[in-house]
Amino acid sequence: MDKLLLVRHSETEGQHEDSPLTKLGVRQAQMISAFLEQSAYDVDRIISSPFLRAVETIKPFAQKKGIEVELDERLEERILSHTPLDDWEEVLYDTFMDPELKMAGGESSTEAKERALSLVNELESEPGNVVLVTHGNLLALLLQKYKREFGFNEWKRLSRPDIFLVQKQGGDYTVERIWQD
Repeated sequence: MDKLLLVRHSETEGQHEDSPLTKLGVRQAQMISAFLEQSAYDVDRIISSPFLRAVETIKPFAQKKGIEVELDERLEERILSHTPLDDWEEVLYDTFMDPELKMAGGESSTEAKERALSLVNELESEPGNVVLVTHGNLLALLLQKYKREFGFNEWKRLSRPDIFLVQKQGGDYTVERIWQD
């Protein structure tokens, strides 16, 4: 893979997998489309979480470019717990501190990261530029592959939407946040 563009979905009306984008989120999806069209990154593939908010975020760009959006469950948001957590942000912090921590019915940070990295590792041997559309927590875990120090505080600073460019330069990966709020 030449370049990897990691996209966090736009503003959404909720956290359920079928939650649609807000009106602002729809405008943000159009802004992402314009941004990617004007960039120098010729996109060969688009792979998205099957969650509606991720697909709707990249759909305007995919339609303009005539690129099929491939759905991959490995890009779904990480489940912290199957029971609602009032203190979910504290629990999330704890999972960044202890990547093996796992709540009832949820995934540890390690499990979620391995799930997503299995896709990225498959793509590394393929030529071209790839866009992956995912969710905030999983994006933060993916970015740890390239920037180990990417943790809870960096997750909190992610915007909705957000875009990071990952590319190999001189044998090392570089990560650059290319989205401007």
